[in-house]
Amino acid sequence: MTSIITRRRFNFGAAAAAATTPLLGHSASAQAPVGIGFIYVGPVGDHGWTWTHDQGRKALEAHFGSKIKTSFLENVAEGPDAARAIRQLAQAGNQIIFTTSFGFMNPTIQVAKQFPKLKFEHATGYQRTENVATYNARFYEGRAVIGTIAGHMSKSGQAGYIASFPIPEVVMGINAFTLAARKVNPNFKTKVIWASTWYDPAKEADAAKALIDQGADMITQHTDSAAALQAAEQRGVFAFGQASDMSSFAPKAHLSAIVDDWSGYYIKRVQEVIDDKWKSGDVWGGIKDGFVKLAPYNAAVTPAARAAADAVKDGIVSGKLHPFTGELKDQKGVVRVKAGETAPDEVLAKMDWYIDGVQA
Repeated sequence: MTSIITRRRFNFGAAAAAATTPLLGHSASAQAPVGIGFIYVGPVGDHGWTWTHDQGRKALEAHFGSKIKTSFLENVAEGPDAARAIRQLAQAGNQIIFTTSFGFMNPTIQVAKQFPKLKFEHATGYQRTENVATYNARFYEGRAVIGTIAGHMSKSGQAGYIASFPIPEVVMGINAFTLAARKVNPNFKTKVIWASTWYDPAKEADAAKALIDQGADMITQHTDSAAALQAAEQRGVFAFGQASDMSSFAPKAHLSAIVDDWSGYYIKRVQEVIDDKWKSGDVWGGIKDGFVKLAPYNAAVTPAARAAADAVKDGIVSGKLHPFTGELKDQKGVVRVKAGETAPDEVLAKMDWYIDGVQA
């Protein structure tokens, strides 16, 4: 059967034009395709966070064919613009809307109250209602794997970390990376520069250069462009990609990357909408669940680093290893997790402190 999926690409500045597009509407026919909307904080071409969510959207199209129609708005700013964008997709006839950035949380709740018959899913948030579900990935598991590699391969014993915003998800990643590296080298340090953006190639490149100038010979990031990797390549140091395999941008510097894979989750949830079985809830998947993957290791990764990283990954999957098992002390020496204990999800989800070894 020929696909009749409509894929429409918007910038928020072109939102008014999209609102007049009848193809996004849901007809009265019982066979009408299910409308699925996505709100993105960055451009679909960032090769990072937004790109991976859009790969999930494309996986929906490939899986369901003419049973669905997808649409998205990209470059939507967190805040009032998000509410307008979400409302636009709700008014356009979508049955389920995925809002894919932490800063979309309050706008999602706000618009969901206005459209109680529609279904909403918010990525990385914690507020839920009867028609708003939340989903997230345990990125910190992947950070523990690449932190292990950094601990083995850093000659200076110092990494540079380009961070976006100080929300728990980002703080968790910084801590997991540092903890894993310090298991290899107890004196390992992670110096953080806050970019205050999810996507700004120029700012990310400048941050990478500044961190390298300060002695970092490993660069990692929780921002979405490949600019930091390219800066590392130019300066002859190693780096890790964010959200996707970015090795093509820096084939020498790129040691590995955390790869986000939302496809399985999106397919499952849309199938539940089609079957009228969708319910609100919270999902937090990790390496074992296929939400988090690791890009292939660069040939430069040493056998010892490769073996140690694989052991961490296998331990996480088997449940024998948790990146946040104590004793864990913060920067001030306060014990945050006692020896032999593991930080529960409730603590991780609210993490607002840095582990010893983080310079931020």
